[in-house]
Amino acid sequence: MVCEKKIPLVHVKGTHLQIGEQIGEAFREQIQHSIENARILIDKAYDQILLTWDGASMQSRKYIPFVEEHYPQYIDEMKGIASGANVDYDAICVVNAMEAVTSDALHLTKCTSIAVNQQCTADSSVLVAHNEDWTPEDEADVYIIHASPIDEPTFLAMSYGGLLPNIGFNSYGISQCCDSVYPNDSRIGIPRIIYSRATLSAQTPADAIRYILRPQRAAGYNHLVVHESGEMYNIETSARQFSMIYGQEGRLVHTNFYLDPQMQKVEDEPEELISARVRYYRALRLVQSNDKHSIESLINIQRDHVNYPDSICNHGIDKNVLNSEKTIVAIIMDLTNKQMHAAWGSPCKGTYYTYQLND
Repeated sequence: MVCEKKIPLVHVKGTHLQIGEQIGEAFREQIQHSIENARILIDKAYDQILLTWDGASMQSRKYIPFVEEHYPQYIDEMKGIASGANVDYDAICVVNAMEAVTSDALHLTKCTSIAVNQQCTADSSVLVAHNEDWTPEDEADVYIIHASPIDEPTFLAMSYGGLLPNIGFNSYGISQCCDSVYPNDSRIGIPRIIYSRATLSAQTPADAIRYILRPQRAAGYNHLVVHESGEMYNIETSARQFSMIYGQEGRLVHTNFYLDPQMQKVEDEPEELISARVRYYRALRLVQSNDKHSIESLINIQRDHVNYPDSICNHGIDKNVLNSEKTIVAIIMDLTNKQMHAAWGSPCKGTYYTYQLND
């Protein structure tokens, strides 16, 4: 059964407040739905996380002063989203700090990111692929943003619900994918979504890495940062530490565990990340087996079902709400041609559509 639904796209421009308002207005239904999903998720998970929605709202407020100090423009975007979608600003704060306020108890571990450059593509293009795995209830809330901020580069990014956009690429040829990792040194600080959003404003790879390594970050992702020149980096982060893994021989892969030995020392419950390790080595093998990659070859990798249901194309829906997740969107970014190819839901069933970044 093939899904032919096309992910909706909105063009937004102006100040950060205006951009947020335009996103909120365009995707009011999706944003309201995702907030309700978050409420239900926290309610159902109470026995595991001992947190109510009101408690989550109180916890999220502890992180906001750090954002106000370092990234006030993204406070404006969140306020704009709340206003445009007719939802409480506090609810947008909870959604954007969800991983922090739940202390990563959700432990969603199945995103996969891949990059290949001119050394191993058939047409010398630079390609970046990402399967976004999250709770299946949020699949309906996926959308794509073509944004032209007045003070930052134009960018094309995937998002869903009330999240700030952070997985995409900009007019300076900087792309970013984020994979959740699980450090044991998390603290109150800048939520991961915020400085991930900032990375889309970078003009150089060094700028992108500096934004990722902003002091006072609350925890960390792995950030797969790729430049249109073919430069590729995994930036593995925690609240206090980081490592940089440079793309070798034209290829780079990451999932949801630390690769660097020093970062492995701060990994929380590594035995819970077995499926992420299996996925990593499977993806690495598939990437290494071809030195003439194309959009089509990366789509085939995104659709792979080895180790099903915890496969690259993830179908790991579980009765335990904290373990239930699936691939809700698959994207491939062509940095050479400034295009994003995206399939809604499971890539094994989804139809890929093309979105163009226009400066």
